[in-house]
Formats: sequence, structure tokens, C-alpha cells
Amino acid sequence: MADPQRIHPAQDPEAPHTPTAPLVPRGASKSDRSDPTEQYPPFQRTIPVMHSKPPKKKRSCLCKCFCWTISLLLLLIVIIAIVVAILFLVFKPKLPKYSIDGLRITQLSLGSDDSLSATFDVNITARNPNTKIGIYYEGGSSITVFYTGTQLCEGSLPKFYQGHQNTTVLTVELTGQTQNATGLLTTLQEQRETGSIPLTLKVKQPVRIKLGKLKLMKMKFRATCNLVVDNLDANNTISIKSSSCKFRLKL
Repeated sequence: MADPQRIHPAQDPEAPHTPTAPLVPRGASKSDRSDPTEQYPPFQRTIPVMHSKPPKKKRSCLCKCFCWTISLLLLLIVIIAIVVAILFLVFKPKLPKYSIDGLRITQLSLGSDDSLSATFDVNITARNPNTKIGIYYEGGSSITVFYTGTQLCEGSLPKFYQGHQNTTVLTVELTGQTQNATGLLTTLQEQRETGSIPLTLKVKQPVRIKLGKLKLMKMKFRATCNLVVDNLDANNTISIKSSSCKFRLKL
């Protein structure tokens, strides 16, 4: 059997031709003015990359401040050193000298309550060897006498001014009372038999130095004197067999 014949409709050549719209792929843009067949890449937004920078200005300011501070401190130290050197060359300071020249005991007795009462009169000589420096002895001083570490009596120096190349002799009364001193008095009596009794005298004295017309700040003068006496009998002549003193000045 023969295949059926297919009939295709004929196209009129004079009929208007309707253009077929081209296919636009996904992701492509279409423009009315351009070629409809032209394809564009998909739009992508560019985000600028921000690079963090170290705070150079702040660090630079800190370094400058630190350098200026160190420079000012060094300059101040140099100025102070120059001033001290000039004062030393001009005034030529020397430490004052002290000596214990005499000791008299008016009381050294044991009470009914085993307390030892002591009264000493100490003769102190203070010498200022400086030619351009004066010394103000301020209040608040203390002089203490010890025997083998036990305090026997204490007192204080009077306030006075010592001029240039001046020698001042002072008599200071020291008083004290030691509790439970029966054993201490027994030791003193045994030590007296040897003819050598060691005593320690400590001095704490606030002073002000006068340079010309300038009065400096208050300083602390300390002295420690080691004495050896022949006896400690009340109302008796006491001989100082040896005496040595050490001095120290603190700001």
C-alpha cells in the first residue's frame, strides 16, 4: 500500500514577513539600540578593599614626648651636678667635729621596785671648722646612753646657732629609769672591778646648713660615740679612758 502524500501549505511571497525574536540566554542583557544578538556578561559589583594602617601619628607623638622627658631629666641632673660642684668649690664644706670631754654621775641607784634611776651630766664639745658655713641646731634632738644595749638615760641638746670656725661647749643633763634592773646593776658592779666600763652614746640632731645668706632645708645629723670609763660611782670623779665617735648626715 502506498504512503499517503503529505501536503504542506504554500507561503505567499507577498505576505509581510514577521521576524522571529532571537532567543536571549539567561544572564544576558538586551538593548534596543544594539544588535539583538549581542550578549553581555552578568553584572558584578566591585567592593573596594580597605587596608588598615597603623596609627603612625599617635606612636610618633608618644616617642617625641618620651624623648623630651628623658632629655629634660638629663638636663636637670646636669644642672644640679654643676650647682653642687660650684658650691663645693666655693664653700669647701667640712663635717663638724664632736667630742665627749667629761661625764659626771649624780644618781645611779636601785629603787624598791627594782628600777634603776640614773642621772648623767655630759660635757660635749662641738666644733665647726668651716669658714663660710654656719650650722643651725634645731629642736627635736635626742642623746641616749646605753650599757650593753640597755638604755640608762636620755636627754636633748638645746637649740642654738654655731657660726664659722666656732667651738661650743655644752653640758647636757640626761635622766632615765630602767625597770627590772637588779641583774643590770649586778653586772655594772662586776664590770667596775675591772676598771673599764663600756658605754655607748647616740645623738640624733636635726640641723640646717647656712651657706652665706642661704638657709638650706633641714637635715638629720647622727653620731655614735663609744666610751670606756673607769667607774660609774655617783658623785665621784669619772675618767674617760677612751672615746671614738662616728658621724653621719642624712637628707
